[in-house]
Amino acid sequence: MPIEEESKRFKQIREELNLTQAAFAEQLGISMTTADIERGRTRIPGQVVKELLKQYQINPLWLFGESGQKYLRIGETAMSPKVVTVDNTGKENIVLVSAKAAAGYPNNIGDAQWFESLPAFSIPLPEYRNATFRGFQVDGDSMLPALQSDEWIVGKAVDDWDNLRSKSMYVIVTADSILVKKIQKDNQTTYINLISLNPEYGPIRIDRSEIRELWQVNSKLTFDLEAGFQNVSLHNLHQEMKELKEEVRRVIG
Repeated sequence: MPIEEESKRFKQIREELNLTQAAFAEQLGISMTTADIERGRTRIPGQVVKELLKQYQINPLWLFGESGQKYLRIGETAMSPKVVTVDNTGKENIVLVSAKAAAGYPNNIGDAQWFESLPAFSIPLPEYRNATFRGFQVDGDSMLPALQSDEWIVGKAVDDWDNLRSKSMYVIVTADSILVKKIQKDNQTTYINLISLNPEYGPIRIDRSEIRELWQVNSKLTFDLEAGFQNVSLHNLHQEMKELKEEVRRVIG
């Protein structure tokens, strides 16, 4: 791999950890800042590679472009929430991420001050205890009929890849987007398929290492029940028309 790409991945790690060059150097035991490495002036020292693996589970093969798996222990670093906020009693808040705020979410995933600026609330029910929860606003129609645009969903943080359920919906946070999908695992590789409920949208295939946070959808807030029923009816009609077209093609063919 060219040293420029190696440096780019090294810088990406620092930015995801929300550390300055000086602070990152201190964490890694470097006597100076990480500027020369990030600019491609020097190769990543072996001791630094060791510390990246030891402290952050960074796969050395990924660092040098020989693997698509970024973390060697998937789920501990890649999927856990980077920031949580609490109320004045010390209890965790449910932070609300609107469709507008979602555009900046991946870039501020470790910025506690940014999260403090978002609205938050709590729900005094047993279903919202003993875990970290986050609210996201649905944007788009890829999960119709279950979810419609502008509804709010509440997700429970996932920190163990083995706990994923094929029937559940998840909020998947990557480096540049927030998606709501079902997840289809491939036990033979580190890749997964993100599945939409709306048949107009095809599956999206990504590597598990691209996931920065993962939230299992456990509830939703909706304010337009009539629209919800209408969407279900339209979805059923769409499905019937699609099946009819396929049947016509088979007969003609």
